[in-house]
Amino acid sequence: MFMKIIHSNAAPAAIGPYSQAVEVGPFLYTSGQIPLTAAGDVVEGDIGAQVKQVFANLDAVLTEAQASRNQVVKATIFMTNLADFGVVNSACETFFGDHKPARSTVQVAALPRGVQVEIELIVYKG
Repeated sequence: MFMKIIHSNAAPAAIGPYSQAVEVGPFLYTSGQIPLTAAGDVVEGDIGAQVKQVFANLDAVLTEAQASRNQVVKATIFMTNLADFGVVNSACETFFGDHKPARSTVQVAALPRGVQVEIELIVYKG
């Protein structure tokens, strides 16, 4: 099956041997986005500022793949502190609006570059 690699200059470049997203058939799989600017700088501040940048990065990748938020079928959220769940949940409500994809949220010991949140998406474009 043909795999199309997706790269947006409006999102940070991968910091390892992976792609920002891969499209296979009608599905788009994003790599986890962390709160880096397109220039690769970590967004400092609280979880609210960090999750806002993560969603901006995901928007850039979705746009490059000619996909939309309303096509997201699953989001996986990795957080270093589940005590911040309310802030992240509120950001999800803002990002997705009335759309309600499936979602998992997991607390992890650490994330790359010392950030507080990482989010990956599965999108159905069919």
